[in-house]
Amino acid sequence: MSVEDFNFEIKEQWCPGCGNFAIEMAVKQALDELKILREETVIVSGIGCSGKTPHYVNTYGFESIHGRILPVASGIKLANHKLTVIGMGGDGDGYGIGMCHFIHSMRRNHDLTYIVHNNEIYGLTTGQTSPTSIKGTKTKSTPQGVIEKPVNPIALAISSGATFVARGFAGELKHLKEIIKAGIEHKGIALVDVFQPCVTFNKVNTYQWWKERIYKLEDEGYKPDNKDKALEKALEDEKTGYKKIPIGIFYREKGPSYEESVKQLEKGTFFEQSKKEVDLRKAYEEMM
Repeated sequence: MSVEDFNFEIKEQWCPGCGNFAIEMAVKQALDELKILREETVIVSGIGCSGKTPHYVNTYGFESIHGRILPVASGIKLANHKLTVIGMGGDGDGYGIGMCHFIHSMRRNHDLTYIVHNNEIYGLTTGQTSPTSIKGTKTKSTPQGVIEKPVNPIALAISSGATFVARGFAGELKHLKEIIKAGIEHKGIALVDVFQPCVTFNKVNTYQWWKERIYKLEDEGYKPDNKDKALEKALEDEKTGYKKIPIGIFYREKGPSYEESVKQLEKGTFFEQSKKEVDLRKAYEEMM
């Protein structure tokens, strides 16, 4: 396989300069370098600008409805746990309407990678405030400024039981690719939150804005093996008034994934197992 093998002959329908281009390329490069076959990969998306990703990456794909990426992705993984399953959604999709699924997927530890295109605004619907918009941000839906505190997905994922929690930046392609590779290789749920500038509707959180504030955790000798320290780092951006924002791997721990704990999968994938012994009559009778 090569990066080119993951390309479709179709023009991406994103604004010039959109951070989604870098995320898409980082995913393709990660799959290539990990030698993962496209026929053994499924990308699940939701609704939003990021929802088009399965149309642009030549693997199996499923475009779900708004906020329902994770239940669809976990269902695919349970049906055939040999597949590499990647969820791709936005901050509005995953941290808004999909918040309930987010929390429960983190604690269940399904063996999949969830990449969130976090542009801190609703881009597809032309620039309304999102769950991650910084307090005070003025948008067409909040002309006087956002009055709520933003969702902190890193802290929320760690406290919900996620076993791999990381954050990248679309302006740091090589760094982002390495984070995504680590997330895919991790056995269990891997959250990769990505700062993805929306060049059309978010005039606050620009590429320059991020570059002036972010720093890489590994450059400071940080090790992602302590949950308390991970939470402390996750809250650092809020404590510094968003003047110092860490990216990299915040937390990682080893442990059985959800699929490894399901006894029925010890015989092989559900896809491979014989269906001849399955009798649904009792279930139907109980529902009558």
